Amino acid sequence: MTAAAEIHLPREEERERAREALRELAPLRSRRVVHVRSDEPGHPVDIVLPARVFDAVLELLRHTAEGNAVTLVPVHAELTTQQAADLLNVSRPHLVRLLETGAIPFPRAGRHRRVRAEDLFAYRDRRRAESDRAFQELADPSQDHDLGY
Repeated sequence: MTAAAEIHLPREEERERAREALRELAPLRSRRVVHVRSDEPGHPVDIVLPARVFDAVLELLRHTAEGNAVTLVPVHAELTTQQAADLLNVSRPHLVRLLETGAIPFPRAGRHRRVRAEDLFAYRDRRRAESDRAFQELADPSQDHDLGY
């Protein structure tokens, strides 16, 4: 992921092709491996995709079909604070506060802070789990008393 990476939203034609591909490929999701074959003249291809890679392809197709831009980030990547803030969908100053309070570990490259993608994703996952627990704590009493919400 580079700071200069441009984001391109999928065009309608790309969205429609992604929807078609998703309809055809989604039933194969439960397989352990998926064979991909192309009979293109002069360049035939026959490969086997591991299930996790195939699931990632399906996720990419789903986002494209919905009109979302997608960026792949290797877990070992080091991100700028702006890139990390963008991935969390927070402001850069808020992200810097998270770094400075120790919520997310970070190394420095000279004067600049860097954020390891795996640390960022671990923080995101912890926050989601905390949010889910808090929601459940609020929902449980209403379920216990059949309050209907």
